[in-house]
Amino acid sequence: MARLLFVVTGASYWTLKDGTRHPTGYWAEEFTAPYSAITGAGHEIVVATPNGVVPHLDVMSLRPSMAGSEQIAREQEEVLRSAEELRHPIELACARLEDYDAVYYPGGHGPMEDLWEDADSGRLLTAALASGKPLAIVCHAPVAIMATRRKGVSPFAGYRVTAYTNDEEDAVGLREKARWTVEDELVKLGVDFTRGEIWKPYTVVDRNLYTGQNPASAAPLADRILAALN
Repeated sequence: MARLLFVVTGASYWTLKDGTRHPTGYWAEEFTAPYSAITGAGHEIVVATPNGVVPHLDVMSLRPSMAGSEQIAREQEEVLRSAEELRHPIELACARLEDYDAVYYPGGHGPMEDLWEDADSGRLLTAALASGKPLAIVCHAPVAIMATRRKGVSPFAGYRVTAYTNDEEDAVGLREKARWTVEDELVKLGVDFTRGEIWKPYTVVDRNLYTGQNPASAAPLADRILAALN
């Protein structure tokens, strides 16, 4: 049995460029799809958040229009209710990479508020990348890579990466309100940014780094993690 660390945003809002707070958190599908696949395969999951706060769900993610249907929304809600790990997260600062076989970051807009500049997350990501262990990051969560910079340089520079695109941010009407976007900042960081069709599953693997573009990419990303653990 493997042990995986899920690093989840602790933010309940995202500060827009006009200073207003946009309610957010983690995105349901990006937690539930990998959680169900990984625990269903018999593996253990530990959740870590900044300061050990109980993570906030972006309630928009459980709207049937966002989840895909009322039934899917109900199924995701049931998974979240049963996931005791969400109610008892450890402090991200206390997470030791040697205790885990893989690391996974679900998204939602929450990481745009906290993980992009979280030093503990930056150290963990740097260590995970160097370790060779599977490191998976989806949707908005790749902004956490920004915290790996040292003197302006990130160890992720040159890696092939995907993440939530500017086109997808446009489609939900938030790009013009954002201080910056995931795609723009990752390109500045020097990664080889790649993308698929908006809203369609799209994953990229470069060495031990696994990234997914959007919520629909979370399930196939989980399959890739499981294959890497076998």
